[in-house]
Amino acid sequence: MGHSHSRSPSAGLDFGHASNKPALHRKRSSAFSALTLGCAPAPYAASLPSYGDYPSREDHSFSDRDEKRSFDPPPLYAISTTPDIIEDAAADAYKAFLKEYPQYQLTWIVDALRRSDFARLDRNGETYVDYMGGSLYPESLVRVCSGFLLRNILGNTHSVSNTSRLSAACATEARQAVLSFFRAPPGYTVVFTANATGALKLVGESFPFGVGSAYVLGADSHNSVHGIRQFAQARGADVCYIESTDVGGFDVADAKAILSQHRPRGKNAAPSLFAMTGQSNISNSKNPLSLIKFAASQGYCTLLDAAALAPTSVISLTDTPVDAMAVSFYKMFGFPTGVGALVVKESFLARLERPWFAGGTVDVVQAPGTIVTMSAELHERFEDGTINYLNLPPITDGLRFLSAYLPFLPLRLSSLTRHLITSLSELRHDTTGTPVAQILSRRPSKVLKTVGEQSDTGSVVALLFLSPSGQMIPNSFIEYAASRQNISLRTGCMCNPGGAASLLGLRDAMASLPCDATLRAFEQYMGRELGVVRVSLGLASDFRDVWRVIQFAKLLCDTEARTALWEEWLGDSTGVAL
Repeated sequence: MGHSHSRSPSAGLDFGHASNKPALHRKRSSAFSALTLGCAPAPYAASLPSYGDYPSREDHSFSDRDEKRSFDPPPLYAISTTPDIIEDAAADAYKAFLKEYPQYQLTWIVDALRRSDFARLDRNGETYVDYMGGSLYPESLVRVCSGFLLRNILGNTHSVSNTSRLSAACATEARQAVLSFFRAPPGYTVVFTANATGALKLVGESFPFGVGSAYVLGADSHNSVHGIRQFAQARGADVCYIESTDVGGFDVADAKAILSQHRPRGKNAAPSLFAMTGQSNISNSKNPLSLIKFAASQGYCTLLDAAALAPTSVISLTDTPVDAMAVSFYKMFGFPTGVGALVVKESFLARLERPWFAGGTVDVVQAPGTIVTMSAELHERFEDGTINYLNLPPITDGLRFLSAYLPFLPLRLSSLTRHLITSLSELRHDTTGTPVAQILSRRPSKVLKTVGEQSDTGSVVALLFLSPSGQMIPNSFIEYAASRQNISLRTGCMCNPGGAASLLGLRDAMASLPCDATLRAFEQYMGRELGVVRVSLGLASDFRDVWRVIQFAKLLCDTEARTALWEEWLGDSTGVAL
């Protein structure tokens, strides 16, 4: 058999409540409600998921295990309209910043969040600017989830025991929370995966590519999107790229032309897939979600990589009914790691052809023999083995947490990103007067004024630091020097070779790569390290983080300070190796 039990009523297992899940009654603090959800503009707040929006059963057979969970409200000292800026220079800079971006003060609630849930940043003196790598977990989310686990007993979902039914109920609640957060209309379901990469791979390995199919994607995409081409090519499909612009993303007219050129011809044509990156993790470009509808009108199945988009942007699957969307929850609210999702239309899921089966995906398996009957639940057919059931309750709570602050993030992060770009662009070396930084990523063009507006870019700054002679300073030195200043940033190509090549002007070199190319050989051929320095802002970012990055850049302007760091780096094994 496939499972250790069958949850089908026809299986003869009837415990009176066998079809019911234990209800999870959750209580939200009224103080927390007033402080967070009540601060959003009225039109937006009405559409935000709230505790009352999630379906719950009235089955009280597990009433003695019902969990009363709530987020603790931020302490009273957190309620303030200004951050704690002790440094005089930073305080003066903050006043000047507010004069240029007065609308930033509308996001004071995130300053309160910084105090209540991310105070460890300032206690440890750490400047975290790698939110594209992973968001930071709020302390209240960890407290709520650890408390739930300490007070309850959860078992493997592939059973009908009390502990298993509680885990299954948590999984069901998490699926509903995901669908509600992304405003999915009826007909969508959620497949839990290890991460967004796992979700994309599920589509790639199962999509019915064939001769005559086309796989269309943008060059400025994550390797997990590029990797789907291996499945497409193996089945005889054509792989068609939409070239990136010099600042990432793609030109909409070019994209439509390529989609039209390779669209499926006729009702019996082999299915084709268009995979679009919602937001680049290196170039800061956002691609228009309207292109999803255009591709669908041309006969394509559609896939959206929303791993970089979802943490700070509103996504409505009602407005953008993509066939499948991949997300990673640790990129959205930091905890837990190891859980992602494919948010997918059931009609699309039914068309996919899995290349294998495993525990959890089947109903009956003949052994020995060849007969296999897949699970009646579509999402179960794609969740190999046991789902990460202990980490699903944090998904529900994390989405509720993020929904309270998401309306404020575009306005806040756009202001900070603009200020960072402007400040870095103005810095000059003390000896030559030449620029110390070269901004490569797309700059925001839309000025946000109110809470709830959406930005036309992300909050990523990709750049190179330059020596007084104008040569690129090695990224490995920059990362070392930043770590010495307690700044967490990232360098490299960010698993996005097409986006990096576009920003660095290496598209021709990329096109001429030999089949046995290695990164080391490529760098030796180019005569320098490849990649960029990436500063990315997110949920807990405030003015102090940006100010400290600017102060770090000013160190690189100063010959004496830069030389001291350089000598120190050369004494390190990394510097010696380079």
